[in-house]
Amino acid sequence: MTPPCGFDLLKSILPRRVKQLPDHHQERPNTRYALQDVALGAFGIFFTQSSSFWAYQRRLQHTQGHHNVHTLCDVEPIPCDHQGRKRLDPITPRALDAVFVEVFEGREPHRMLSHFRVLGAQLLVALDGTTSVSSEAMHGHNGLRRQLSHSPTRSYHAAITPVIVCPGHAQVIALPPEDIRPQDGPDQQVGERAVGNRWLAKHAAQVAPHGVTCLGDALSSNPPFCALVFHQGCHFICTCQPASHATRSARFAFWQATDASAEHEASHCNGRFTAGTLVRSLNAVLLRRGDDAVAGNGFAMPVVNAKTGEQRYHHRWITHHRLTADTVVVVAQSGRGRWQIANENHPVLTTKGSHLAHNFGPGEQYLSAFLLSLNLLALLFYTVLEWSDDQDAWLRQVMVRRQAFFPAIQAFMRSMVFDSWDHFMDFMIRGLELESHFDTS
Repeated sequence: MTPPCGFDLLKSILPRRVKQLPDHHQERPNTRYALQDVALGAFGIFFTQSSSFWAYQRRLQHTQGHHNVHTLCDVEPIPCDHQGRKRLDPITPRALDAVFVEVFEGREPHRMLSHFRVLGAQLLVALDGTTSVSSEAMHGHNGLRRQLSHSPTRSYHAAITPVIVCPGHAQVIALPPEDIRPQDGPDQQVGERAVGNRWLAKHAAQVAPHGVTCLGDALSSNPPFCALVFHQGCHFICTCQPASHATRSARFAFWQATDASAEHEASHCNGRFTAGTLVRSLNAVLLRRGDDAVAGNGFAMPVVNAKTGEQRYHHRWITHHRLTADTVVVVAQSGRGRWQIANENHPVLTTKGSHLAHNFGPGEQYLSAFLLSLNLLALLFYTVLEWSDDQDAWLRQVMVRRQAFFPAIQAFMRSMVFDSWDHFMDFMIRGLELESHFDTS
């Protein structure tokens, strides 16, 4: 059976969108590489998670007469590294936003996001920042600067990487990233707040009709951000800890002391101990003064070990969702889903095979940000394939660790040329003697 979204269908989206990229390179008689070939070839580097992918494929071209950059990415000939960086440097990363949106919207007709929906069919979108390339020697014009004590100034690139998360699910769905630029603020934290607002202004119209709740950290837990989310047709759940929001926390504490808040008790087993919670909530609280103030609902959830009475953690949030005895615990669990971006998305990008920090060069303009978008697209493609392709899903169950999966791809593609991605998957299935689960004839 043809999968609802196999590799060939996903791959067809990328060249169609890449054709629309503005080519700032002046055409010359000796120009060998089209911009589309350079962009698709660069995607192959991240899809195989091999920084030396082009070099190995040039060797295959020399020894066998063909290579996997052509069979997988439809690229011929293989660009040289310097020319590839030079051609991609002027391309802004937002040029790839449409690819993320098309992949996301294409899952809805197949109901592939239904198991991610909570709180009355809402999708949880976590907004958080991450750092990619960091260097003391190379400084791009759009890079941020960080001065550490007793060390040279480091130049680094950062972005917010919004993803759709769901408590209990390891996978995340990447949405278009937004790079943080020097003009966004004097440091990364200030920049994250400005960039979060910019991302909402650009993409809320595309994601809001699908039912979205934005999950924010302490930086997002402010009236302007909450008002922007509300006016864009979305909901919000933002952390509101006393250390960073003393005035608002004192206000909630006063209402709790005057019995204005409701209390709800619950318990559950998290696999290690039975956790008991006492959730205190308060609805319809103005987040600031003024006629245009947005009302929010606040709640606090201390979690204790039901056996020993030891408090394990204590969280506070503000939200636009109405809090009742039936919904407050689910809203709290959804709010905690924001940490999935730190536990799942960022570690996958940095330590589990995706080589986010590999220095391909910051470029003079947008190279680092553009390559980050390609890296996130590769992660997105793998997530969709794991859901929609039976062979890919079963193979990922056998090779659970990404540190085993990607080296296998790199090793075989270093020495063999495959006709297609399906050919490679069949080869892997046969090699692991998993044919009994599939008809690979």
